[in-house]
Amino acid sequence: MSIEFKGRVAIVTGAGGGLGKQHALALAARGAKVVVNDLGGDVHGVGGSVSAAQAVVDEIRAAGGEAIANGASVTDFEAVQNMVKQAMEAWGRVDILVNNAGILRDKSFAKMELADFKLVMDVHVMGAVHCTKAVWPIMQAQNYGRVVMTTSSSGLYGNFGQANYGAAKMALAGLMQTLSIEGEKHNIRVNALAPTAATRMTEGLMPEQVLKALEPSAVVPAMLVMASEDAPNRTILCAGAGGFEAAQITLTQGVYLGVGPDTPERLAAALAQVTDLTSALVPKAGSEQGALEVGKAMKAHGA
Repeated sequence: MSIEFKGRVAIVTGAGGGLGKQHALALAARGAKVVVNDLGGDVHGVGGSVSAAQAVVDEIRAAGGEAIANGASVTDFEAVQNMVKQAMEAWGRVDILVNNAGILRDKSFAKMELADFKLVMDVHVMGAVHCTKAVWPIMQAQNYGRVVMTTSSSGLYGNFGQANYGAAKMALAGLMQTLSIEGEKHNIRVNALAPTAATRMTEGLMPEQVLKALEPSAVVPAMLVMASEDAPNRTILCAGAGGFEAAQITLTQGVYLGVGPDTPERLAAALAQVTDLTSALVPKAGSEQGALEVGKAMKAHGA
């Protein structure tokens, strides 16, 4: 089965370099018309120029593809709306959105300024919200859409010095969970990519041999699958160095303890059983937690 995007229109944010550039090039190579969005700032979100995005557009066009450049900041909803309008005026539809734009402001939480926490949240979380909100009615109307959020192992599992980045990336996983439910009836599939890739944001953090293994292009296949017509829905794919995995947010079977004066003490004593992953579930909706808990309570009371 060949994955192709002929006739599809894609928007890729943060596509002036690194992973976003590879996403844009790959989509275009397989037939998509691509809006290459990039503010043109540094890894800290400082500065701005459309030249990085235009260089990617020039590369796509030189290879025979179709692309246009856009320099909107994803933190500016009006600018994002204009970007989507630009795509609609050029090609009349938007089929794929890859929310890739991001910045780093790494410091330990004790030393981190709140402004740096807020800015990272604004770019990653509100940036994805702005872009998804702008394309959502279009995707609903055409009864087709593929949205890829970019999460991270730093959000899923934590990483020292990245409280702001990790919080933002876990928020995107949560956003994906609900949008995948709401979009399903309109054939809008929403998934999340957790990449391990060497980009400007990882320079100086890893040995050279490791950086070579972590070429951004090695992550792209996972994005292409999630952007394709046969994409899964509500899946977190992890990718790096040619390896691919899935991350799951699970719910253990737990125990029923009831509610009484000594329940805190009994819960503390039973934590090993509560956290036991044997027969853990991957809930399809948040309501499954309540259903499991009420079911245990009813069983305990013979109902």
